[in-house]
Amino acid sequence: MIQADDPPLILASQSSARASVLRAAGLRFETRPAHVDEAAVKASMRAEGAQATALALAGLKAARIRDPAALVIGADQLLVCDDAWFDKPIDRAAARTQLLALRGRVHILVTAMVCMREGREVWRHLAHPRLAMRAFSEAFLDWYLEAEGDAVLSSVGAYRLEGLGIQLFDAVDGEHAAILGLPILPLLGFLRQHRVLTG
Repeated sequence: MIQADDPPLILASQSSARASVLRAAGLRFETRPAHVDEAAVKASMRAEGAQATALALAGLKAARIRDPAALVIGADQLLVCDDAWFDKPIDRAAARTQLLALRGRVHILVTAMVCMREGREVWRHLAHPRLAMRAFSEAFLDWYLEAEGDAVLSSVGAYRLEGLGIQLFDAVDGEHAAILGLPILPLLGFLRQHRVLTG
């Protein structure tokens, strides 16, 4: 794989999981945090649905990075279970409550990516991984929360599928990278189509 020097890639995110997906794929990129009031956007767009909201948030993040030379990747993910949307838990007690609400049920991770160049959207993508959480015991949940510690606060689902969080599930349907917050296969296809990658 050969990556062109122009345009440079910027990931508009502080997410270590998203950065690890790009790094594992061999991409050269820079990370820059994009500060967006996610709660306000979610509240104002609730009636428009999770897909539109996730795309709007991904686009806003990409647009916040002002670098006309770069291709900027913005991403966002919403956890949807029935009609409820879940956010990152604020503490371990909130994580416990959230996991009990998801226990024994199926949820969707609405995962959006938007790429921008010179302030203009050039590509967007939506993925919908579907995860079935098993009916674990409360004793297991207590062990899991103690073992994971504050790591449960870094994810919208209060789990890291690449870690002990895998033990919470019966079934997972979707690209692993999309579950981590950055669907890499569609992104690589886009980068090849636009000659950022060759080979």
